[in-house]
Amino acid sequence: MMKQLDRWHQTKIGLLVFAAVELAVAYGFGSLAVDRGNFLWYLLALLFLFGCIQNSAKLIGGVVHGHSK
Repeated sequence: MMKQLDRWHQTKIGLLVFAAVELAVAYGFGSLAVDRGNFLWYLLALLFLFGCIQNSAKLIGGVVHGHSK
């Protein structure tokens, strides 16, 4: 199951979905961080934002360089 998810995550649609979900989760944690002022929420928001940026960069690189995945 995890191998299938990892294989799907490496596709263009998988990268797009993961980036969108991570952006939504980062937004949620960011909202909690601003509302509650807890350092842990800021840390989690940054972590998921970094994941979103990483998946977006991989997606853009795949589109620009024409990888067929």
